[in-house]
Amino acid sequence: MKRENIDQLVKVEYHQAENCPLKDIQFSFFQIVYVISGKGSFIINNNIASFTKGSLILMTPDDQHSLNIEEKTELLLVKFSERYIKDYRWNSIDSIGCLLYGASYLSGCILQNKPDIVLVDSIIASLLHGIDHPDLYQEELTLHYVNALIVIAARNISKMRAENISSNSDKRIVEIINYIQGNIHDPALLKVSVISQKFGLSETYLGSYFKNHSGETITHYILNYKLRLIEHRLLFSDMRINEIVTEFGFSDESHLNKFFKKQHKISLTEFKKTKSAEKSIV
Repeated sequence: MKRENIDQLVKVEYHQAENCPLKDIQFSFFQIVYVISGKGSFIINNNIASFTKGSLILMTPDDQHSLNIEEKTELLLVKFSERYIKDYRWNSIDSIGCLLYGASYLSGCILQNKPDIVLVDSIIASLLHGIDHPDLYQEELTLHYVNALIVIAARNISKMRAENISSNSDKRIVEIINYIQGNIHDPALLKVSVISQKFGLSETYLGSYFKNHSGETITHYILNYKLRLIEHRLLFSDMRINEIVTEFGFSDESHLNKFFKKQHKISLTEFKKTKSAEKSIV
């Protein structure tokens, strides 16, 4: 398994290929791949997804990737490092890095929000123009385009985040998930009794409704989402453990550590140390 790194925070590349340019590669960075033309399939963590013109594919660090090309293909590769996600001020977007990391279960085109297709086409055209016709302040413009592309990717991922929701589900399940994610820092608002009252459902019906539409219990979903956010804080922020305790409403560090250890079988510090050691091995 080959491993590829980048020596800058953001890198944009144009590629044209008739055969497979990616084979059993593991990246240490994020990569958004836009298919300008062509046809084939991506294999990401053993999941196969076809691509055609207009497909937007997200590859996350440490996933395993391969690319099979069926006809001549043009690709725009937008590469950005974990450090870029960590350091950039994303304003009102909470945990954009966690959204992107949470997409590792996705395969195929992440561009599901139809109004965003036009926006992405325009951004890609601007990035290609910048490659062919570099001008003053091109680097600054490129960063703005890449930021917009990342936000659009995150927005589409957020609409896909309940991974088992069926296409014929009604919009209330999405509203419930939005409520949970918007209030994940307040345990009092995540009680089943509070959520059921908020949406005018009985507690029993809420439980069966959520599981039927998402494939998991509401308690399990809340736990997993909170855990992903905590993992993100540990790995990709400079927050101290006592700050994470306060943010997620735990009574103290012992309470948080007990919650984390129950899921991971190791402590917070052991988890952070292990993951940091893995990332240092290239």
